[in-house]
Amino acid sequence: MPHTKDTVKYIAVREINYHNGQLVEPHCHRRGQLIYAIVGVMEVVVGNKLWLVPPQRAVWIPPSVVHQMRARGAVELRTVYFSPDVVPHTFSAQPMLVSVSALLRELVLRSLESPTNQDPYDLKNRILALILDELGVLLREAEHSLPLELQLPQCQDRRLGKVCSAILEDPGCPRGLDEWAQLVGASKRTLARRFQSEFGMSFLAWRQQVRVAAASSRLDQGEPVTLVAGDLGYETPAAFSAMFRRVTGVTPSGYIAHSPAHKIEGLYASV
Repeated sequence: MPHTKDTVKYIAVREINYHNGQLVEPHCHRRGQLIYAIVGVMEVVVGNKLWLVPPQRAVWIPPSVVHQMRARGAVELRTVYFSPDVVPHTFSAQPMLVSVSALLRELVLRSLESPTNQDPYDLKNRILALILDELGVLLREAEHSLPLELQLPQCQDRRLGKVCSAILEDPGCPRGLDEWAQLVGASKRTLARRFQSEFGMSFLAWRQQVRVAAASSRLDQGEPVTLVAGDLGYETPAAFSAMFRRVTGVTPSGYIAHSPAHKIEGLYASV
């Protein structure tokens, strides 16, 4: 890693705002990128993997990895670019969802301000060096966290694509495979085979994963379990909790207790 005095040459923080539904087409950067929204939810796609990224999370995109993004609601993005020369070999070579610590959030926000002290260049360098160090810690922690990415279809079957896109837009949609088959002009058996060949699981299992990803994003933002459960089509919070635990291994309350939002609230409450 370059000496701290040179960090400003290797790391840059940018502020970008997106309107609801705005799409950033597939692209890549020579630099690594941390995609972090302080407001709104960003949908990030790499290959056949999708992350729903609320303000308590961010996605690490290694250098030269093709990705695309879409805003869910108005999004205020704070993205950090890292030159390959400064990215440690210990950083993941694969895209990864990370929890945003209180320290990382404040460092990113502070780096966009214009210091008024007598030595702003040195201050900027120290802030950027700390961003790199803190991201390294969070990436190591993320290796042991719940995998919250969704698998997307890779085949060219437009019927399967229509079903998956509709469920991603409305995870709580109650339609079963029979109804979807009629809507997209396929047999139930054909769609069932497509889900197994594409995802290695049934339609119901894949839809549950979509619901868990959507629920996790909302729980991270502090929404009540009862509200999330109802919006996702569950008659009772208990039924939702049973599904959530079956897919993730933890209950919604257990997930919330370890969420970055809960940790940040606890930190400020103890000050």
